[in-house]
Amino acid sequence: MNGSSAMPPAATTRPVNRAWLVAGMLLVGLNLRPALSSVAPVLGAIREQAGLDAAGAGLLTTLPVLCLGLSAPIAPRLARRWGPERTAFIILLMLAASLLLRSVGGLAGLFAGSVLAGASIGIIGVLLPGIVKRDFPHAPGLMTGLYTMALCLGAALAAGITEPLRLAFAGHWQPALAAWSALALLAALVWAPQLRRSGAGNAAPPPAVRGLWRDRLAWQVTLYMGLQSSLAYSVFGWLPTILIERGMSPVAAGWVLSVSILVQLLSALGGPWLATRGRDQRPAIVLMLALTLAGLLGCLFAPLSQRWVWATVLGLGQGGTFSIALTLIVLRARDPYMAAQLSGMAQGVGYTLAALGPFALGLLHQWHGSWAPAGVFFALVTLAALAAGLGAGRARHVAAQDGGM
Repeated sequence: MNGSSAMPPAATTRPVNRAWLVAGMLLVGLNLRPALSSVAPVLGAIREQAGLDAAGAGLLTTLPVLCLGLSAPIAPRLARRWGPERTAFIILLMLAASLLLRSVGGLAGLFAGSVLAGASIGIIGVLLPGIVKRDFPHAPGLMTGLYTMALCLGAALAAGITEPLRLAFAGHWQPALAAWSALALLAALVWAPQLRRSGAGNAAPPPAVRGLWRDRLAWQVTLYMGLQSSLAYSVFGWLPTILIERGMSPVAAGWVLSVSILVQLLSALGGPWLATRGRDQRPAIVLMLALTLAGLLGCLFAPLSQRWVWATVLGLGQGGTFSIALTLIVLRARDPYMAAQLSGMAQGVGYTLAALGPFALGLLHQWHGSWAPAGVFFALVTLAALAAGLGAGRARHVAAQDGGM
């Protein structure tokens, strides 16, 4: 496939203050999940006040994830035009605006803001693996783990704090969701010094990448990314609702999700470390997917008295599966250009596939009237992710080639 890379040539960039870059990347990562995980804890209030049925609620949780995938192919074009640093800055401002839009204009604003937030997250997420490959070529696992830890922390904070914020605002969900725009503005402020590094404009055209979309290994990485993300976004979108229907209060259910995501901090850093210690990444992939499925089934069917145990197991599994997915993008690529293109493919197609998860789960519940079929759904998706992961985890590079423009 022909296409331009998301990364300008290194020669066009200025020397980097690595400490400041790491701080900026961590704050950017902190912003890539609150737009998604902040909705589930207040979804009951939104449905009650806005009159959403289960299908509408499923659409609300699905649209941002779908836009993650649909927007990903745009990222390399924007970065080629403006540079990855300037693109990330502009999109952070768009993310802040979209989070505000969710809280004004009623249902139309809620859905429109969710769409724009998902698109913003999708674009930024594609850029970061290429930046890691370029600026931290000797520590891809560490940097991916740190960035994923920040991402998980942002998701956990939004899952745990949004419902208490709603209660603090006299039961109104709008200001509770709008509050997360401040975090995006803070990230833009800290990221702003990176604008001096942008090499767009006078940069020589990067080499085109040919054959990526025909490469079997690239598709295995992509399917693993999408299938494990499908499980993750199903949890973001529906776990509090599942626990509430099992008898928990909305605040308690939100905290279970928050604790599960907080636990991901451990495996978000430990997963890439474990994955890069052996000959390849397959054993780590098997371990993390097994933990994920065990945690999901435990949250669905085990006694509520064990909820913290299974939430912890789930968090350990999902933190590892996602951080390993990002690590695979870096490890399977030969250079920053290839990493950027593989990132666009894996996240573009992967997140589009992942969007089907929460939507299908909502339909299953509406048709069956219970969450029992969710166990079969989770098992099937996990087995499919395992099949893709065993291929993606091999110590190889994608066979696509850099060619002339």
